[in-house]
Amino acid sequence: MATNLPDFTRYDQKLEFILRTAARIFAEKSYHSTSMRDISRATEVSLAGLYHYCKSKEELLFLIQDNCFGRVLERLEQRLAEVSEPVLKLRIFIDNHLAFFAANMAEMKVLSHEADSLVGDLHQHVSGKKQKYTKLAREILSELQAEQPEKRRVDLTAATYALFGMMNWIYNWYDPRGKLKVAELVEQVTRLFLHGFVDELAPEELNSTAQPRTESLSVWRAS
Repeated sequence: MATNLPDFTRYDQKLEFILRTAARIFAEKSYHSTSMRDISRATEVSLAGLYHYCKSKEELLFLIQDNCFGRVLERLEQRLAEVSEPVLKLRIFIDNHLAFFAANMAEMKVLSHEADSLVGDLHQHVSGKKQKYTKLAREILSELQAEQPEKRRVDLTAATYALFGMMNWIYNWYDPRGKLKVAELVEQVTRLFLHGFVDELAPEELNSTAQPRTESLSVWRAS
């Protein structure tokens, strides 16, 4: 594990402002299309001032990702500490994830789009937190699945990444200021994941011979 990582353990209001602004610009322009001068202009902090907080643009990206994963993971562990019921654990997981990222939409887009922009020790450190977070989700789903009849069980890897797929792309369409409030979004995503869009269909109906044939399509060929 890296020993000389940038530190965000001490709260600093100006650093938080720089990180939030950098996240917004990275989300709008992409990390690779953004320069430190862009961030300097947007924050009205001199280049020398920016370099006081971080040595490079990559360290800025690291601090955004590390801080986000650290905060959402720490809060989740606190909320799950006294909970044993798997369904409630899942509801808490979804609520914790969506509530955090609904309040940090730019950061959410950066985490999704710039996951592989970090390299070396910085990438390894963030990946460690991401793996821990993913493992927590998988453990919750495993507990929940253990209570289900075997014929209703699905692959845990598919279930885990399907859950993250539902939650991580809300920045493409969700407006926290719109008519669908965060609490309602949490409820809808939880219901969809637990019960599906058409809850009445039994697993044997989904596996019937009448289901459409899965086609193998290539983007390069018309047929």
